[in-house]
Amino acid sequence: MATVLFIVWRESLEAVLVVGILYAYLTRLGTGRRGMRYLFTGVAGGIGLSALLALVTMRIETDLQGQALQYFQVAMMATAATLLTQMVLWMHRHGRRLKHDLEANLDRALSTGNLAGIGVVALLAVAREGAETVLYLYGLGMETHSAGPAAMTGAAVTGFALALATAWLVSRGVRFLNYRTFFRITGVVLLFTAAGMLVSAISQLIGMGVLPSLVDPVWNTSWILDANTRFGGVVAALTGYRPHPSLMLVLLYTAYWGFVVYRLRSTNAIPSPSAPDTATLGA
Repeated sequence: MATVLFIVWRESLEAVLVVGILYAYLTRLGTGRRGMRYLFTGVAGGIGLSALLALVTMRIETDLQGQALQYFQVAMMATAATLLTQMVLWMHRHGRRLKHDLEANLDRALSTGNLAGIGVVALLAVAREGAETVLYLYGLGMETHSAGPAAMTGAAVTGFALALATAWLVSRGVRFLNYRTFFRITGVVLLFTAAGMLVSAISQLIGMGVLPSLVDPVWNTSWILDANTRFGGVVAALTGYRPHPSLMLVLLYTAYWGFVVYRLRSTNAIPSPSAPDTATLGA
């Protein structure tokens, strides 16, 4: 459940910080209650879209059976892993300009007199984080079969409460929390979580006979760390560790990290913006 708590904390914090940036900018512009009404309508719409996605996902999960359900679960885990990786890489590249870009979108909306655009910006920001959270939690649910809905809900609520508390501490000017360091550390954890989901999807495809195992197993390290123990299970869920993996799993896991490292190094080679914003959210 620690992974669920962490995912909800990180994703909720991103959404709360985005809404906080929009709120502070509207306050500075003096748009009054009208601007705030559009802002919070957009936030409510984003939450509603995320809830709708969760309901549709649960409905499909209930209706499907047999091999169709297996393919759906694999597709959801692979999608969650892809989005999680894409989100971390996107934040690594664009996070430094997130506040600037949000305010630029608001300026465009206000310059045209279209205050509904403020609601759209808030809706898209919240819906994106919410939809990603739904997919991530579904993918984690596939890995932690022993955890019941009550335990996952409790961890999710705790993660959301922690996000609100963290945002409050940031707003109070707590200096020990460095945005850049925070998002870098949590970004690495999220990449390992995505790798864990990818391993689960690949393992299921191998079990279904869709992918060949090539050599199975390549090695056996269960005498060092058994994935069936409590600690081993946590490590497996967080990193994709398998004590006796197949060669196909090793090759695809290595390819994933090769791709991630290449993209991160490519991003680091890109010069920083000429006028970076001081209040960044960069990873």
